[in-house]
Amino acid sequence: MDKNKSGYDSFRKILFIVIAVLCLFPFVEPPLALLAGFIFSFTLGHPFLKLNRKLTKILLQASVVGLGFGMNIYEAAEAGKEGLLFTASTIILTLIVGLLLGRFLRVSNKTSTLVSFGTAICGGSAIAAMTPIIDADENETSVSLGIVFVLNSLALFIFPIVGHLLNMSQEQFGLWAAVAIHDTSSVVGAAQKYGDAALHLAATIKLERALWIIPLSLLGAIIYKKKGSKISIPYFIFLYIIAMLINTFVPFVQEVSPYIVTASKRGLTLTLFLIGAGLTRESLKSIGFKPFLQGVILWICISVCSLLVILNYNL
Repeated sequence: MDKNKSGYDSFRKILFIVIAVLCLFPFVEPPLALLAGFIFSFTLGHPFLKLNRKLTKILLQASVVGLGFGMNIYEAAEAGKEGLLFTASTIILTLIVGLLLGRFLRVSNKTSTLVSFGTAICGGSAIAAMTPIIDADENETSVSLGIVFVLNSLALFIFPIVGHLLNMSQEQFGLWAAVAIHDTSSVVGAAQKYGDAALHLAATIKLERALWIIPLSLLGAIIYKKKGSKISIPYFIFLYIIAMLINTFVPFVQEVSPYIVTASKRGLTLTLFLIGAGLTRESLKSIGFKPFLQGVILWICISVCSLLVILNYNL
């Protein structure tokens, strides 16, 4: 019996590693990698579950920083400037609607706050930053993360299809993805599938959006009167900016930048496989109906409203 179990575990580990390596090849697209992770998790179970979250975080951040070597700082500044007002208004609107919706649906205050912040800013990172500030327990945090994760996964498949159906330009899609998809991983995954121009714009605006974690976390600490709360600052965003500066002003780096960007794209695809594999039946079962309904309605609202603004005002 022990031999059979040991053999099965070895098989799972080898198969997991083989699929992970395949995700580094160009023929595996981001949605397919995410789907492969889902299937593996729900059929065989993740053989390295304890390492998954840490590895996913490191790989995602390293890959996003690598994308900075494909950007020019002047172009990025222009893109950020154009999207600044739109980003700020959508964040504020999403937070207001989310909190009101949570109260209407009678979702617990802390879960509602986490879902609203996760949708408004940058998914799991915003939830992780707000959790100690509002003193949310493990169940409230896991429910919020589960909701964001499920909706992120759906967005990765749905958004590129909608973008093509509506004949959105690369710039329009990049802006929409950055505003309406929760986590950075799914933003860059969807934008990467749509095109390089969409990817660069989406990554820049999404990371600009993530910086809102800092002031809003401070505001949350004041509202909840939690002194000494530790704020999780997404430092890798500053490394992304440094990568753009190096690519802009160091000529010889520009010769190798395309290779760094290509490697980063493959790293993001592998990240999505790991994210998919990290989803367990237990995490899905923990999601209550009302919090999930809040997350879905809020996500649809921000997605549709931002899409209408982008298309009608030609942003």
